Amino acid sequence: MTGATATLLLSCPDQQGLVAKIANFIYSNGGNIIHADHHTDFNAGLFLSRIEWQLEGFNLPRDIIDRAFGAVGKPLRASWELHFSDERQRLAIWVTKQDHCLLDLLWRQQAKELPADIPLIMSNHPDLGAIAEQFGIDFYHIPVTKASKAEAEAQQLELLRQYEIDLVVLAKYMQVVSPGFIEQFSKIINIHHSFLPAFPGARPYHRAYERGVKIIGATAHYVTADLDEGPIIEQDVARVSHRDLTEDLIRKGKDLERMVLARAVRSHLQHRVLAYNNRTVVFS
Repeated sequence: MTGATATLLLSCPDQQGLVAKIANFIYSNGGNIIHADHHTDFNAGLFLSRIEWQLEGFNLPRDIIDRAFGAVGKPLRASWELHFSDERQRLAIWVTKQDHCLLDLLWRQQAKELPADIPLIMSNHPDLGAIAEQFGIDFYHIPVTKASKAEAEAQQLELLRQYEIDLVVLAKYMQVVSPGFIEQFSKIINIHHSFLPAFPGARPYHRAYERGVKIIGATAHYVTADLDEGPIIEQDVARVSHRDLTEDLIRKGKDLERMVLARAVRSHLQHRVLAYNNRTVVFS
C-alpha cells in the first residue's frame, strides 16, 4: 500500500452503535478504512478501538480532522488520539553500559523496521559513545548521582526539547526516572528481565541460577511513577534447564530483551497500543 494514512486510537464508555458512528464519520468524509480493530473490556465498561484509513480522497484536511471528530467523540465521552503514517517520530535512547538493546534498535532502524528517527543517545556513563559515533548519532554523557539527579534530569529534559523527542526508550538504562521527570515527559518505554519481584536488584540471573529457575523472561512497559509497574506492552519467555549455566541464562535473557523491546517500540510507533487503567490493549 502506498499513500499516507490516518490512525484513530479511541476509548470510551461501552454503548450501542459505537463502531457505526465512528465508521460513518470516516465514510461520510470520503475515507476508505483499511484496518479496524475493536475490543470491549466488560469489567471496566470500556470500548477500545483502532481504525486506520487512507487519506487519499478524504475530504477533510488533516489539520482539522481531530477537531471535526470532536462532534462524534465528545458526546460519546471518548478519549482519542489521531496519528498520520507519514509523520515520523523522533526517539531518544538512554543507556548505561550494556549495548545489546541499543545495537538492536539501531540496526532495526537502519533496516527500516522502525519507522522513526533516532537523533539522540544519552547515558550516565561514557562507555557507549563510540557506538553513537559509529551510527552518526549525537551522544551526551550525563553522570547521575544522588546529589546531582535533579540537575541531570533538568539537562535531560532540555535536550529532549532541543531535539524535539517524541519517545524515550530506556535500553538498559540503570537509573530510576523520577516522578517529577515523568510529569514533564511521560512517553517512556522501559525493558527489564521478568524476575521481578522475586530477584530485584543486582545479579538477578546469578540468583535465578542458584534457585534453579526453569523459565526466564523479559518485559517492556511504559514508565510511570510506580517503579517497574507501568502498563505492560510486550513480554516473552524462554525455557532453561539444569544444563544451562549462569552465562546461558544471561545470553538467553539478552536475546529476549532485544526482541521484546523491539516489538514494544514498533507497536508504539505504529500506534497499536492503547493504555488505560494501568494496562494496555495492543492491537495486531
